Amino acid sequence: MPLYDTVKDLALAVESVEHEPLALPLGFMTRRTTVFHLRGGGEEGVGEDVTYEEEHHQGFELPDLTGEHTLDSFSELVADAPGYRRWGLESAALDLALRQAGLSLAAVVGRKAEPVRFVVSQRKVRELLALYPDLRFKLDALDEWTDEIVAELAATGAVDVVDLKGLYEGDWVDATPSAELYGRVAGAFPNAWLEDPKLNEETRPVLEPHRDRLTWDFPIHSVADVDALEQPPKCLNSKPSRFGSVRNLFDFYDACAERGIAVYGGGQFELGAGRAQIQHLASLFHADAPNDVAPKEFNEGGPRPGLPQSPLPPPSEEKGFR
Repeated sequence: MPLYDTVKDLALAVESVEHEPLALPLGFMTRRTTVFHLRGGGEEGVGEDVTYEEEHHQGFELPDLTGEHTLDSFSELVADAPGYRRWGLESAALDLALRQAGLSLAAVVGRKAEPVRFVVSQRKVRELLALYPDLRFKLDALDEWTDEIVAELAATGAVDVVDLKGLYEGDWVDATPSAELYGRVAGAFPNAWLEDPKLNEETRPVLEPHRDRLTWDFPIHSVADVDALEQPPKCLNSKPSRFGSVRNLFDFYDACAERGIAVYGGGQFELGAGRAQIQHLASLFHADAPNDVAPKEFNEGGPRPGLPQSPLPPPSEEKGFR
């Protein structure tokens, strides 16, 4: 049975909708998200809109979401929501539907929740390893990575994924696609996944020997995007909010399972319920992977004692999707 078929007919009754703004000052910017609260039948479902543009979270209007729905009909109602708002609303609807049915997500999809292995996306590698020697990392490649810097990072043996950022654009991107950078990274980290390279006449030859380690994040929003890749992938990064709908995400899980594609999870700097939800999905579908779903405490300050460690305990078997 397709995975989405296990949840699409779940009923939910929405009596009220509220949204809660969240913000975290970061010095160079303030990260803002919106948490949606759907309530009905004495239960509450939550989900988080993680769209990055600040204006997206201000002065918006929602369609009338109250009434009796199935998860599938609710999905159609919010299909045109902009940014990542659709995922915020659909994940809240899934949580509410499960709670009103008295069911856990694990029970409905027929999977066992497992401890979640995670990696940390922070540049202060040495400082963190001094506190937590077993920590693993996903690092963004940088133009400033000389042979010496890369050798020092590689010597830690703690890097599972290197994000080449080759498909992003903007002043904030610190990695210029080049054969020199890609060759340096691929050679220094022979066991790491190489995420989102920009393939062109210059970079393709240097990455050809490492093609089985190439993985993709930015372009993946659906199974159609997987089909459109230049080569069949061995591994992909799944950011649930990028898929927009529960259907798209669950169809992706099905396709990866059928094709033998490994999956690891990723986040989008969630500030609220969304972080726990991507950890929940990782627990059910790709627990023993280099999941970029570290607890939000890692985003709220620098290296310090007392941070949660990997693996995270699996979610409880209580009803809902939290």
